[in-house]
Amino acid sequence: MKQHINASLVEAQQSLNALLANPTALDAIEQAGRLLIDVFERKGRVYSCGNGGSMCDAMHFAEELTGRYRLDRAALGATAISDAGHLTCVGNDHGYEQVFSRYLEGHGRPGDCLLALSTSGTSKNIIRAAQTAQSLGMSVIILSGKQSEVLSALVSVYICTPGGTFADRVQELHIKVLHILIELVERHFFPENYAVKP
Repeated sequence: MKQHINASLVEAQQSLNALLANPTALDAIEQAGRLLIDVFERKGRVYSCGNGGSMCDAMHFAEELTGRYRLDRAALGATAISDAGHLTCVGNDHGYEQVFSRYLEGHGRPGDCLLALSTSGTSKNIIRAAQTAQSLGMSVIILSGKQSEVLSALVSVYICTPGGTFADRVQELHIKVLHILIELVERHFFPENYAVKP
């Protein structure tokens, strides 16, 4: 059993090392951080979405912005597209491909931002959401584990984090990226939370 534990941790470490050695991905993370800061400076909102584990990451990202990450500070405008009533209504009446895009049609405004997660880069409802966000004048940040030509044409920032054989490693990298983005936003707006304490 221990060999499986060790192998899992080693693979996770290798995935993180690969991300650290990927200047394109690191530049994209920095660009995404600057974009989010700009959105919040203009009092825009950030909407996040994903499927399965990526949905959980999208929810975590939003609640860390509206609640708190490390220390108390003012709330920031973020919402995960995760309302069960909305998802089941739209999924039933319009099809699952529209569960995120339909929400953006009702709530998204020019200057807002969509942050969408798709480990495969091929999720149809994520592609549809990115198309809708772009048509509304929103900026779009994509986190995926594989580069998608379709999504690449629709985004402001594309963060690609290949992470191994299966989606779990990609999701582990995504949550690290999301935490970094939250920290970058907090450092800009609430630098006192990161001041060195005596």
